[in-house]
Amino acid sequence: MDRLISLEPSNLVPVRIEAGQKCSGELTLRNVMYTMPVGFRIQAMNKTRYTIKPQSGIIGPLSTLTLEIVYHLPPGSNLPDRFPHSDDSFLLHSVVVPGAAIKDATSTLDSVPSDWFTTRKKQVFTDSGIKIMFVGSPVLVQLVQEGSMEEIREVLEKSDPTWKAAASMDSQGQTLLHIAIAQSRPDIVQLLLEFQPEVDSQSQSGCSPLEAAAAAGETLIVELLLARKANTERSESSTWGPIHLALGGGHLEVLKLLLIKGAEVDSLTKDGNAALHLAVEERRKDCARLLLSNGAKLDLRNARDGDTPLHIAAGLGDEQMVKLLLLKGANKDIRNKNGKTAYDVAAEQGHSRLFDALKLGDSLCVASRKGEIRTITRLLENGAVINGRDQHGWTALHRACFKGKIDVVRMLIDKGIDVDAKDEDGYTALHCAVESGQTDVTELLVKKGADVEARTGKNVTPLQIAESLHYVGITRILIHSGATKEGMTTATTTMMNKRQQQGGVSSPFGYEKTGREVTMESKELMKKKKPPRSRVMRSSFGCSMPLAVL
Repeated sequence: MDRLISLEPSNLVPVRIEAGQKCSGELTLRNVMYTMPVGFRIQAMNKTRYTIKPQSGIIGPLSTLTLEIVYHLPPGSNLPDRFPHSDDSFLLHSVVVPGAAIKDATSTLDSVPSDWFTTRKKQVFTDSGIKIMFVGSPVLVQLVQEGSMEEIREVLEKSDPTWKAAASMDSQGQTLLHIAIAQSRPDIVQLLLEFQPEVDSQSQSGCSPLEAAAAAGETLIVELLLARKANTERSESSTWGPIHLALGGGHLEVLKLLLIKGAEVDSLTKDGNAALHLAVEERRKDCARLLLSNGAKLDLRNARDGDTPLHIAAGLGDEQMVKLLLLKGANKDIRNKNGKTAYDVAAEQGHSRLFDALKLGDSLCVASRKGEIRTITRLLENGAVINGRDQHGWTALHRACFKGKIDVVRMLIDKGIDVDAKDEDGYTALHCAVESGQTDVTELLVKKGADVEARTGKNVTPLQIAESLHYVGITRILIHSGATKEGMTTATTTMMNKRQQQGGVSSPFGYEKTGREVTMESKELMKKKKPPRSRVMRSSFGCSMPLAVL
């Protein structure tokens, strides 16, 4: 026999270190003798650092006794000199004591006479295999900061599950997850998550791990946290949520991940700004595009000033952002809490280059449609851009040609407007004039050099439109001006027939026009010019969004 006492659960004793608490661990001794009691004595080689209770005693046959090993930290320190494994050693003496009375397990040194352990009298067994491993919050914090993967795992595995070691915090209230994120260590984050800490646990400042990872742009860590069902919304005590923090740092990939996992695109910061407000404020056009593609509300007002994203872009003089928001359909007529539109904000800040996009351009198109030459002149003098486009992509010339305002058309051409400018579907002013049956305007345009062979995005020429609508006079003008006579394409004919069968056509501005509305437009146009045969005004073809009279 080589020993009388076995050590349980092993010879490695985890001693928990916690600030302001007794640092201790437990070791269970089992008497392996079936019939005889065993006496024991345990001694620490470094007696100033350890107190053991009880230090000696008697254990009945096949019985156990649990010892408490208390560690005393070095003065002024919250950590042992060496950790997690200690070099400190212990000696465990044991001897068979037939007929000995078993005393209280809490007995002290005097419970067993010291001469029992002298080899002169009895056979004494000595075990020097007891080892100490330090665990606890300060130990784990230090190991995570140092990035010691193997030792972190050892400490977590040796810690009692009831301690929730993976949820440990440092003295500043940062959890182990927060520390690993600050160290840019997704491997440590993954290791910690294996031990199931609270994934949404907040730091002392109120920041969740996901918020910390989003702010740092740690894409892989964000992915790991989201896989553990981390909350994508703002913590109650946080000022900004994950999507706001990702956006603030310009972390586009993190923002994409959050939105894919269901983050609310219009969620507000504590002070009442949505992510789109912040994207505009930070001049992050790529983030703004991503938010808009995920359904962000264009006209959402913030809490403080009632500003929409367009107000903010106008105040900053951010021309590209203004154009993006308008292209996506932002309402430029909304007034903030001070009663100001985006145009008013731009004017207040002196951003004159935005005047056309925010107000004058639309006003110029409206005046052109109505034939108000004086108004057009005044708008151009006040800074309206002659080749500017309205919110739907049309220039003033498109509008004037469609409505047949020949004096306006002549004036705009004389002032240098681009006669062949195309809208988003590839329509030129000549396409518009032909579409609406404006013979005189068509003739003026071709005389001024309009491209009679211009094609829409669907490869349709003005002549094809004229022939399909049986405009004999316009057809003659176009051919005389050099247009190549080609029959309508099969695709053109099929599309027109399909739209006519549907009894309505799509307007270029996102609403559906019924057959009655199309007929009313036709009657308005036919007051000025009657076609050779009875007809109803047909939709534009080759254009994903046909023209409309506004």
